[in-house]
Amino acid sequence: MRTSKLRGKNELRKLDGFKFDTGQILLIISVAILIVTVALPMLMIIYNVFFYKWSFDWKLFAQMLTDPDNLMAMWNTIKIAFFVTALGTLVGLFFAWLIGRSDIPLKGLMKSLFVVPYMFPPFIGAMAWGLLLSPRSGYINKLFMSLTGGRTPLFNINSLAGIVFVEICYYFPFVFIQVSSALERMDPTLEESARIAGANQMTVIRKITMPLVVPAIAAGAMLILISSLSHFGVPAILGFSRNIFTLPTKIYELIYRSAGSFEGIRRGASLSVLLVIVVVLALALQRRLLQAGHYDIIRGKSMRPMLIKLRRFKIPMLVICLLFLGIIVVLPLFIIFAVGFLKAYGLPLKLENMTVENFKNVLFVSKMARDAIKNSFFLSISAGIITMLVGTMIAYVIVKIKPKGKGILEVLGLLPYSIPGIVLAVGVILTWSGALHINLYNSIWIILIAYIARYMAFSLKSASASLEQVHNSLEEASRSCGASHFESLLDVTMPLIRPGMVAGFFLIFLPSMRELTTSLLLYGPFTRTLGVAIYSINEEGNTVQACALAGVTILIIIAGEFILRLITRERKGR
Repeated sequence: MRTSKLRGKNELRKLDGFKFDTGQILLIISVAILIVTVALPMLMIIYNVFFYKWSFDWKLFAQMLTDPDNLMAMWNTIKIAFFVTALGTLVGLFFAWLIGRSDIPLKGLMKSLFVVPYMFPPFIGAMAWGLLLSPRSGYINKLFMSLTGGRTPLFNINSLAGIVFVEICYYFPFVFIQVSSALERMDPTLEESARIAGANQMTVIRKITMPLVVPAIAAGAMLILISSLSHFGVPAILGFSRNIFTLPTKIYELIYRSAGSFEGIRRGASLSVLLVIVVVLALALQRRLLQAGHYDIIRGKSMRPMLIKLRRFKIPMLVICLLFLGIIVVLPLFIIFAVGFLKAYGLPLKLENMTVENFKNVLFVSKMARDAIKNSFFLSISAGIITMLVGTMIAYVIVKIKPKGKGILEVLGLLPYSIPGIVLAVGVILTWSGALHINLYNSIWIILIAYIARYMAFSLKSASASLEQVHNSLEEASRSCGASHFESLLDVTMPLIRPGMVAGFFLIFLPSMRELTTSLLLYGPFTRTLGVAIYSINEEGNTVQACALAGVTILIIIAGEFILRLITRERKGR
């Protein structure tokens, strides 16, 4: 009798332990959140493309796949992505090697400046280059035609070549950052041994340096490829006027032309599946390249690598770097602010034609612009806080609790950022527009759900990196002193990873402030974001107002990046 009572008490304790175990609760919540925000939108796309009224139906997908216009859009997407990836990789690799391995002056300043294009929205860059190089009204083209007396522009930015050029300007930093990091971490004795053995500089670069940074080159190149395949803003701004479509812009055009009808959304979902297939093939290629090119280049602390002396090429190379930075960074920023101050678009860029009224209008007069700023701040702050907390919780489950199937949690968390934003938007529309008896369409909440899913990967990676630095013995010591699992998490782990969480917040806040692709399909009459407002105003032909609002957005991004750098620097200093 006593034994049975003890057994009953032990089983009750086990049941209570299971019921109130923090790890189990966090695991259940993490799975539920990822299913609702990530898995359901993807499943809804598949269901609506391949099923109709619960019956398998592949006719719509086959029809969309064989449509000549869609095939042309797919071909344009592949062509643009190929040239952007190839040329962007070469540009990023050249400048990464020049700054990381040569004795070029102003190295620290230029290393920071080469990352600047990564900070700014490519669609604003497309606006800037449109102002400079549109065939008839671009300032550079007008100057060129006036000097030559001809009617042929110097360069037509509204073309496939123009789209490729602009995307290269904003995507080459992916390779630059990856390769710069690899060169900094490379064991310099490998190159020095080759020199001692009699190899000249070109042989060392070709046979030692380049093979060792292949994984970094491949990783950066695949980031460019995936970003280009899924990008909407640049092809939309530069291609729509010439009927140049890519898969993302074609998806938008199908849904927009149908006024958001269910059939139009189904057609857009069909092309979304096609776009995902192309991106998945690119990801598979990335994994294969990285596996084939794995090299051990880090061997602990070592001396600084020997820098290559440029000698008489030092000043010419410095001029090339500064000229390149001036063209891709300074010139677009200048034209955006300069046109934002103009009284009317097309006037010469002179002081007598400048006014601050455009900035006053977007900040204090225009209700749409003010609402867009408020909406973007609300969405960015809300998405930053929620995604940071949820991502930290999921990262804790993956890193510390390590349940069975943790790989599925990680894949679900990273999936939304691996797929195109416009595909995620289509899935969110299909999920939260009444299909589950919850209709959030045209509300700000549907955009917030999409942002949370879209940027979960940022929080997950940032929190995982911080949690891996916190040894398990710290929590175990706390629990051995009588603290519960939750108390140990709250009092020990959370304070230690707080800097990483704050950095994760800004990593979500900044891209949310400039986001366009996902928001463009989800916004309603009163829920425009900054990206949508800039795009809409520019499409309406009110160029000076669009530039003024773009200038405000750039200033917000610069302020956010400055704060993020301060936090990161403080975190490294501890």
